Amino acid sequence: MQRILDYFPQLTPHQRTQLEQLDPLYREWNERINVISRKDIDQLYEHHVLHSLSIARLVRFAPGAEVLDLGTGGGFPGIPLAILFPETNFWLVDGRGKKIKVVQAVAEALELQNVRALHSRAEELKHHFDFVLSRAVARLDKLVNWTGRVLKKKQQHGLPNGLIALKGGRVIEEIEDLHNRHYTEIYPLSDFFTESYFTEKYIVYVQG
Repeated sequence: MQRILDYFPQLTPHQRTQLEQLDPLYREWNERINVISRKDIDQLYEHHVLHSLSIARLVRFAPGAEVLDLGTGGGFPGIPLAILFPETNFWLVDGRGKKIKVVQAVAEALELQNVRALHSRAEELKHHFDFVLSRAVARLDKLVNWTGRVLKKKQQHGLPNGLIALKGGRVIEEIEDLHNRHYTEIYPLSDFFTESYFTEKYIVYVQG
């Protein structure tokens, strides 16, 4: 938790309290439904919370903006970002009902009024969003195919509406597979955070 405060010193006391609640909440739910690997639960704040908040280094979501967390799993990156941006509306979507049950419970426990959790597939979504977020869900070409149709035309951020994906591994190959059909940028997380965990982890932005 101290790492979060070091990187985000502007957090309000209420936001700090909400972030502190994440550890006991996820430990409790992990005993019932495996949403975070057993070996990773002790690294919740570095591997999941701080990883999620890295997106805030790229864009500050505007009040009233609509953001989709596609394939949210247990609520990452959506839950930490919803804490950081309480006036932005976050839609956390996953095709696995058990995961969404956890997301709903965590959001309710934290009294996050800006989170909507949906058990749905990407193809079924009819709402439109400023940005689509993704963390370890699928390759970029699939994500672009899924999300292009749900992006809003109207812009309200300095960064144009698009896909923001947290990626690791052979990210350059995934970008090359887009065949220059979309403008992309890559941001190494090691530029933002000093922890070794973030070596060879990236944010990939694909303009809609």
